[in-house]
Amino acid sequence: MTTELRVLDPSEWDRWYGVLELAFGGVPEAPEERQLWRDLTEFDRSLGVWDGDLCVGTSGAFTFRLTVPGGASVPAGGVTMVSVAGTHRRRGILTSMMRRQLDDLRAAGESLAVLTASEPEIYGRFGYGVAAYATRATIDTTRVRLSVPEGTDGVALRQADLVESSAACEAVYARLVPTRPGLLAPMPGWERLALLDPPDSREGASPRLCVLAERDGEVVGFTHYSIKPDWTFAGATGAVNVHRLFGLDPVAEAALWRFLCSVDLTSEVRIQSRPVDDGWQHLVSDVRRCSPTLRDSLHVRLVEVGAALEARTYQAPVDVVFEVEDAFCPWNEGRWRLAGDAKGASCVRTSDPADLTLSVRELGSAYLGGTSLVSLAAAGRVRELREGSLVEASVAFGSPAAPWLPHGF
Repeated sequence: MTTELRVLDPSEWDRWYGVLELAFGGVPEAPEERQLWRDLTEFDRSLGVWDGDLCVGTSGAFTFRLTVPGGASVPAGGVTMVSVAGTHRRRGILTSMMRRQLDDLRAAGESLAVLTASEPEIYGRFGYGVAAYATRATIDTTRVRLSVPEGTDGVALRQADLVESSAACEAVYARLVPTRPGLLAPMPGWERLALLDPPDSREGASPRLCVLAERDGEVVGFTHYSIKPDWTFAGATGAVNVHRLFGLDPVAEAALWRFLCSVDLTSEVRIQSRPVDDGWQHLVSDVRRCSPTLRDSLHVRLVEVGAALEARTYQAPVDVVFEVEDAFCPWNEGRWRLAGDAKGASCVRTSDPADLTLSVRELGSAYLGGTSLVSLAAAGRVRELREGSLVEASVAFGSPAAPWLPHGF
């Protein structure tokens, strides 16, 4: 039977979103969570595939601005809500949605597409590469001690109402956005995501709590956390779940970490997502007893190679010619000369001999500076044709701060 791909009408949202919920396990979300995602849905950027009156495929895109190396905030399409009904697999539905999305992003002038993947293997064939990772950890606070920097005692901490403190917390986050690749600029309505706390999702933990860090009356940091009480015959063994933590300087962050590691009646701090180079790892006395683990986070796809590579800066001078493979977006295929440094860059088509060959997927992985071209070459995914060009490009693409996406979408 023939299927139809079309832009989502608001009247179709409930059926459309129900298909998405079924694809992700069939458990209906809490009403407040469902309402938030409906409010955030950009209907003109959302697609449905229909088999008669049945919705059998979903996808959408959010309008984001993504921090890239050098601090620029670049327009990016946030690919989201992708699903295909189990009854309609192997019919090209996913491919048709990915094709339409990238065409639409290109037409809108967005040189980047980004997503978080339920299953990482899905999106590589469409040119997405893993560009940022996140660290999870569980700090055993019965055995681990913190060594905090001078001045930590000068930071005042204050318990605050989660909702009433939202504006102050978002102001802290906004000041930090230019400092780390992968951070998303604040967008209207998205502040509600940090406040979303359905009781059914707490798994026995408390409602979300907020502590503000202040210096001279100014909010310089905050943390959102919850407490999951637990007891054994020997005593309390509760856990602190860290949902968000941001500080304007290392001292403010250290004060917040020290607080979380000393909450009464708890014996561990569970970190859900932090940058791979986060400072807490150097505050703890024994990182082994924190059990850090790595997970892919943000996947990046260069929609327009030239525009995307010109949008960021490079931490060392670079002048290389890439031979780019991109069968899914053939307008990117061919040779591109990238010349740039810490002040800016140009990336234009050229007929000069290639220095490096790679696919657009590898460019996506390296784009935010968190994955080196040298490591990709070690896996055979980048090939050096001019001696020395691989190291030159790899150093240039690096970033002083590891890329990180602090929340999903």
